[in-house]
Amino acid sequence: MFNLSLFSSFSRNIGIDLGTATTLVYVKGRGIILEEPSVVAYVKKDNRILKVGNEARAMIGRTPRGVYTVRPLQNGVIANFEVTAEMLRYFIKKIFKRNQFVKPSITICVPSGVTEVEKRAVSEVAYECGSHRVFLIEEPIAAAIGAGLPIFEPMGNLIIDIGGGTTEVAVISLGGIVVNEISKVAGDYMNQQISKYIKDRHGLFIGDLTAESLKIALSNNSADSQNDYYEVKGRDRLSGLPIRIEMPKSELKEALSDSVKVIASTAKLALEKTPPELVSDIINKGLIMTGGGALLAGLNEVLQEQIEIPVFISKEPLYCVVKGTGEALENFDKYHRILNKTSRGK
Repeated sequence: MFNLSLFSSFSRNIGIDLGTATTLVYVKGRGIILEEPSVVAYVKKDNRILKVGNEARAMIGRTPRGVYTVRPLQNGVIANFEVTAEMLRYFIKKIFKRNQFVKPSITICVPSGVTEVEKRAVSEVAYECGSHRVFLIEEPIAAAIGAGLPIFEPMGNLIIDIGGGTTEVAVISLGGIVVNEISKVAGDYMNQQISKYIKDRHGLFIGDLTAESLKIALSNNSADSQNDYYEVKGRDRLSGLPIRIEMPKSELKEALSDSVKVIASTAKLALEKTPPELVSDIINKGLIMTGGGALLAGLNEVLQEQIEIPVFISKEPLYCVVKGTGEALENFDKYHRILNKTSRGK
């Protein structure tokens, strides 16, 4: 999708949306140049990395004995430091393959609720990959910038970013987060709910990739979104044999109904904690949805019904966080005060 070749070695400033499900990289002056799954395949015996990104994702559920696939980030934070470092090193090397001696300045997005220890882990990974300078930016802030919201104005901006590992709701004013709520009910949790529903209702075991493809089929920009039935292939719980079923679209929505309710409740909780003057602004402006989960068909309508204010899906919601990070890179003088510069080993 993105062109990795023939860009200037002077473009050493990069922004990374280090997501639980997907990693996106923005290079200053070039735009988004990399989008790959946050997945690594390795040999357990000697911890040797086999594949990273797209090639590793294709191996999920298909590996021989002794070979495993892992997502080194869980719920938006680093769960495996060494594997995350190897994954980022691979992506950076892929970007700067024409100049192996580039030491980039890296800006990485982090969830708004992470601890100082988790922030240090993220920055240390970037330094391990050869960065000479590391900045951190909170994901809701980056998403708001990418969605075109006036974050520095004295007014309430309500945003909900539904990623792979977390759903974050934030009220932003004067360049900072006033209120935020985080839920672990997000893309990965939805995949698990789909798998559980199909197992309980149809006695069919399906893989992670199958569950994810069914969720994506419900998204607004999917070619399958208009289908009334979806073919599901898996292993029968009783016979152990491979079978296929036709699953109604209504059942797939039912499988995700509880997840949608939790996301709506998270947004309501944030609003309940928001100062009245900012609530007044939000009533007029509405809520902006970003992240892959924003594309789930009908979610915006359910949210609007639950919180009783207008709900809008941002343009290209999948890329709002990385685009916002890129905007901060391109206009450093304007956005430097929202970037948290880190030091190695601190």
